[in-house]
Amino acid sequence: MTEPRDALPDADYVLLGSRIALGLDGGFAVAVPTRLRLLASAGAADPLMLSVDGAAPEVHTSQRQAFVDAGLLPSTTSARNLFDELVADPSWLFAAGEPAGDVPDAGVEYRVISDAAGRPAVSLPVLRDDPVWHLTDTAIVVHDPDGDRVLRGFRALYTAWLTHVADERRAAAGDPDRLLVVIVESRQIGEALVDWDDPRVRLVHTVHNSHLPAPHDDPDRPVVGMWGRWLASVDRYDAVLWPTASQRDEVAARFGDPGTFHVVPNTIDLGPEPPAAAERDPRRVVMMNRLAPQKRVDLAIRAWTRVVAAVPDARLDVYGDGPLRDELQRLIEELGVAASVTLHGPTGERDAIFDRSALFVSSTAFEGQGLSIAEALARGLPVVSFDARYGPREAVGDAGVVVPPGVVDALAEAIIDLLRDDARRAELSVRARRAAAAFAADAVRPALVAALRAAVERPSRRTGVSSR
Repeated sequence: MTEPRDALPDADYVLLGSRIALGLDGGFAVAVPTRLRLLASAGAADPLMLSVDGAAPEVHTSQRQAFVDAGLLPSTTSARNLFDELVADPSWLFAAGEPAGDVPDAGVEYRVISDAAGRPAVSLPVLRDDPVWHLTDTAIVVHDPDGDRVLRGFRALYTAWLTHVADERRAAAGDPDRLLVVIVESRQIGEALVDWDDPRVRLVHTVHNSHLPAPHDDPDRPVVGMWGRWLASVDRYDAVLWPTASQRDEVAARFGDPGTFHVVPNTIDLGPEPPAAAERDPRRVVMMNRLAPQKRVDLAIRAWTRVVAAVPDARLDVYGDGPLRDELQRLIEELGVAASVTLHGPTGERDAIFDRSALFVSSTAFEGQGLSIAEALARGLPVVSFDARYGPREAVGDAGVVVPPGVVDALAEAIIDLLRDDARRAELSVRARRAAAAFAADAVRPALVAALRAAVERPSRRTGVSSR
């Protein structure tokens, strides 16, 4: 029977990241499980969210429960971790190695991971200050009861685990050739898997942030490091999911499109209808983001000195936490705006805060998509943002104002103008909800299905290609 084109092809689907943890990984930790729900709604049977970070099993147990409590995962069994499964039962790894020979590698420091019974299961090389540790062939020692064996690097370890997961699913389905679609959410993992040539695997890569180096606004600036390596191998993925058309187009124009590029934004939950503009505090402006250099909250605070001079009863509420919190608090005090600017820290009341505010402000230097902007629009909040690559312009559309990147006076003027114009804010509030609808699951699902169907229906781009 022919499969409907609006549903995913029959296969097993997993999302794979280095670490995916609420409270630690910002919008990424929301976008990934939300994509898992989108896969399920498109017909994927029991999709999984996988991670390979080496925290203790009890940490992962707590993280899984946090996802369930937040409504982001249906159950704790929807998420699995490589090292949890090594500790619980490493037997799946024994057959993946080769005879040990003279390993561990001479001069390399090793960390021993023990199983649940306290027996050494695997020794991992500790490659300090090596930016390509995940690409080396330094031996990983598997402590097989019948004698030590080795895997050549973390690439082999990750591939062995994914093969184990796939084999479990194939056995359950009674189909040894069943496809595994691995949607990679972290570039470091993508680099490690890009030579995996199993014809039963399709490797899809998502993009979560700008590929451009500082100052993040020059599409012709040389791209080096991890992004440079990733772009050099981008033709090895069976599909690449870009969050915005603008980034997709700039990368295609400069580096070429191998015919695998698709625009698939991260999705949001629109939620119920938001309150009308007249029901909100007309002087309350809100920001919600990590207090990290990328977000440039300091520029919004500097702009606020002009805003509060023009609109004395205006308030700026900043929600989120991060390494710059103390520095930003000092700046607030130095500029004399402590009476009207408050750093509130993290919050679990996002929608309630949005619903009582008049404007949302973003002063980010760069984005992949800007998920918080879409979330604010969904609650009827007009947005004022720097026109940063990538995301704000595409998300905001006619539901707010974008100003030149980093121009503090322009940011201040846009905020002042909207705070003084109740009628325009009301009009933009209505437009905001319409703009946010472009990021709802029903709007994005067809693009995701089309991208994954294209990947599945063509042979793997790595099969028959020699490893580097």
